[in-house]
Amino acid sequence: MTRSKKLFLSTCLTTVMISGATANAATTRTKSQSATHSASQAATKSAAKTATPTSTVAARPATAPAPAPVPGKAVTARNQEAIMVLGAGAARETQTVSRTAISQYVPGTSPFKALSKLPGVMFTSSDPLGSYEWSQQIIIRGFDQSRLGFTMDGVPLGNLAYGNDNGLSIGRALQTENNGAATLSQGAGSVGVAAANNLGGALEFTSIAPTDKFGVDVSGTIGSASTWRTFMRVNSGLLPGGGKFFVSYDYQDANKWKGDGIQRQQQANAKFVQPLGDHVKLTLFGDWSLRQENDYQDLSLATIKQYGYRVDNITGNYPLAKQIGYAYQNNTPYPAGIGTTNYGSAPDFEYYNAAGLRQDAMGYGRFDFDINSRLKAYATVYGHTNSGEGVWVTPYTPTPEALGGSPLSVRTTEYGIHREGFMGGVTYKIGTHTIEGGFWFENNDFEQARRFYPLALDTTPGSTHWYKGNSFDTAWQAAFNTKTYQVHLQDNWQVTPALKLNYGFRSLIVDSSARQLGSNSMGVIGNDGYPSGSIQSSNGFLPQIGANYRVNRHNEIFADFSRNMSAFDNSQTGATSPFATTIAGYNAIKGKIRPEMAYSEEIGYRYHDSNIQASVTGYYVEFENRLASITQGVGIQGNAAVLANVGNVTTRGVDVAFNYRFAMNWSIYASYAFNDSKYDNNMTTGGITYYTKGKDVVAMPRNLANVQLGYDDGTIWGNVNMQFQDKRTYTYLNDSWVPANDIFNLNLGYRVHSDNFFLRGLDAQINVSNLFDKHYVATVGSNGFVFSDPSHTFATLQAGSPRMVFFTLRKHF
Repeated sequence: MTRSKKLFLSTCLTTVMISGATANAATTRTKSQSATHSASQAATKSAAKTATPTSTVAARPATAPAPAPVPGKAVTARNQEAIMVLGAGAARETQTVSRTAISQYVPGTSPFKALSKLPGVMFTSSDPLGSYEWSQQIIIRGFDQSRLGFTMDGVPLGNLAYGNDNGLSIGRALQTENNGAATLSQGAGSVGVAAANNLGGALEFTSIAPTDKFGVDVSGTIGSASTWRTFMRVNSGLLPGGGKFFVSYDYQDANKWKGDGIQRQQQANAKFVQPLGDHVKLTLFGDWSLRQENDYQDLSLATIKQYGYRVDNITGNYPLAKQIGYAYQNNTPYPAGIGTTNYGSAPDFEYYNAAGLRQDAMGYGRFDFDINSRLKAYATVYGHTNSGEGVWVTPYTPTPEALGGSPLSVRTTEYGIHREGFMGGVTYKIGTHTIEGGFWFENNDFEQARRFYPLALDTTPGSTHWYKGNSFDTAWQAAFNTKTYQVHLQDNWQVTPALKLNYGFRSLIVDSSARQLGSNSMGVIGNDGYPSGSIQSSNGFLPQIGANYRVNRHNEIFADFSRNMSAFDNSQTGATSPFATTIAGYNAIKGKIRPEMAYSEEIGYRYHDSNIQASVTGYYVEFENRLASITQGVGIQGNAAVLANVGNVTTRGVDVAFNYRFAMNWSIYASYAFNDSKYDNNMTTGGITYYTKGKDVVAMPRNLANVQLGYDDGTIWGNVNMQFQDKRTYTYLNDSWVPANDIFNLNLGYRVHSDNFFLRGLDAQINVSNLFDKHYVATVGSNGFVFSDPSHTFATLQAGSPRMVFFTLRKHF
């Protein structure tokens, strides 16, 4: 299908600034081995900023984030940092959520929670903090996280898939207490964003800067599910040479809200800023993170209907797990109380345990050159290492008698990332033009393996444990290398005082190679016939052009067009990886499949005065060359699924946001998004044609809405927020739907103003999630998507957490 020349006009939103009065704004892992279950998540779990003339703060660049506010400092709501910033003057829909908005959530909460209030953004997770990575789901305008770009201080974070092969989540890269402003471009990030997969937009996170004064910040959080978190940050203040730094550490521990298991993380950040003369600044940043998470059970609609939302793994009952393993292997009745609703071959909630373990170290060094009033430049080098495991206790592969004899074993998917990169850019102002260009290179070595480890018959396994060194089987093991090259050039032309044009392009080349290692348990070199080889994703001209016209001091209109490409995944399990198939399958597609492409068009209107901020944006997107795993030939032939381009997706939608300061210290914020994403083609697999043309894209709700009432007088602050998600489907034929939900959250805080040493710099905060304790499905597609599920037995849903309460106390010294 050729790209439509027609611009879908509409009027809707870009954002809203909520000044101080407002408070806060996977790679598919499949437990069955069905090729159908590993179908690509396609367009779903795949779809010059100037300050406004109010107290809004303009979005700050990554190199100069907002300084950390001092807890307890007396401020008035009108002068406090804006909660959200409208992208006034921008030629595309873009919004910034401030550090204040992020800090009003429970410490340790994913910043995506704050971003989810922006129009068009759907973020879900089955835990109250949104940090449990297996259930994290971000969808913007029909594109899931695997097709969005993410950076932190400009450093690429990769695709944020659960089994990430090229990066890490923002929660492992940066402590929430050190988050600066976060900026979202719903349609397309700027041409200079360091991302090789941003078909549907970009989220750019920043870290705060060290303060000029010495200070110590400590905080403690306690709450539901035995949650506790401690945090400390020490700022050096200005040093004799003009430099300054901070170091921080946190320890967070919680039980799961249902079932048995832990959610635990330790993390440390450090940042150092040093001026080198009058024109050069050096910034160094380092991060270390260790995360251990027991999984929540994936559920089906049939299981929820029969047993409720609190069904979970049977961790803690090893004898029962062994009985179920024996029953499955011997084809005998399951123990009493174990249901028969199933996916694959066994009951969908009979699994003993599963966990995700990740350890990361990441850092960068950046030079900023302020050469003169016209010429500026920067250069950044960065590195990241990761070791990880996805752990699952399986009844499908028993432990050999000689190694323990349990009817269960531990299946792991093991990850190792070693990547390093360079980014550099130059900005030059000449007349009414600001010309900017840059280069990004990354080398990423990634290793992945699927192994099985023994379990003893009479010794209960640990809750979370790294399995290394004593596997009894390696199903496959492979090494991958990805080299990314990107150059970009753009011009910001102030044509008249009212009219501004932005235009530019980027060129992107991604070279991917795979090499199979060792042999499997049957002695077959190449691990069951998985391929080795290389493939390239490239496009020399990915343009972006936009315009902004300021009608008067209150009104402006804007329009934008962009063309983007997403590189192939490069792993054994990636949803769009050419190497996740047989050698024959790889040879069949090499040279034939094409990278996914997207064409995005949008037009919008913004209004702003001293009390009202509003915007409306209409958009039209054509997603081409969609990739999915397709079984070749008739299913009975036993042919493996291979990657194929299966057609296009067309998306139309409207984003709206509105903020009104209706009284001193009071404001109300509302956002609404309508999204109509549909498949343009039918799909044929295994000799069967599935009539997906005209069907809704999986996991994307048609309607999203947020309403928030906020109060802040400088001492007492609070807000109540309602988030609405329309019904969602997890089948390509749209025969199974998850009901809509509306969830309320309450946040309250008190800042102490006192000269007393023990009270000065003290503040307290209470957060209540799911205020009315509603039962609902949070994540749709945690275990992938299927063509059809008329019996509602496919387990790919995560239940939302019940009402939970958290209390935080902070002190600044």
